[in-house]
Amino acid sequence: MDQASIDETVDYISIVRLQRAYADAVNRRAWNDFTELFVPDAPIEIDTVTRATFEVTGPAEFATFVGEATERFDFFEFVILNPHIEVWPGGDHDAASARIFMQEVRIDHVGSRTDAYGMYRDTYRRVDARWWITSRKYRSLTRTPEFEVFTTPDYAITNEP
Repeated sequence: MDQASIDETVDYISIVRLQRAYADAVNRRAWNDFTELFVPDAPIEIDTVTRATFEVTGPAEFATFVGEATERFDFFEFVILNPHIEVWPGGDHDAASARIFMQEVRIDHVGSRTDAYGMYRDTYRRVDARWWITSRKYRSLTRTPEFEVFTTPDYAITNEP
């Protein structure tokens, strides 16, 4: 195996670890851990489809949003279903992007279960020999109990960030 293939594999695994660290932080509700995952000025766009798209900036604002959104759940489990990672787009060895399909399993304070399915479009950057999330776009795909399927925009299914 040549060195470029080894380097690409190491970068791929490093990004998978970053994604899993995010899932772990969410599941533990360890919102302060977001500062170790996102660059300070990361733009994060949230499109739940049923309300206007909005943006927060950086790990602290995103942690506040996610923390407040999950407060009503006694149980909340974030699961990465399938990530598709593109390393070194355009030959930039310090860049990567991913399309991540995910699920949230949620049980509220009265015992009702709902699930949410969505997709992240992330960009990543290597800074000082470590990978960071530099931007994120979230789009809801469906939620239970209604199972209304939301139209998926073109940007969500391409390899472009």
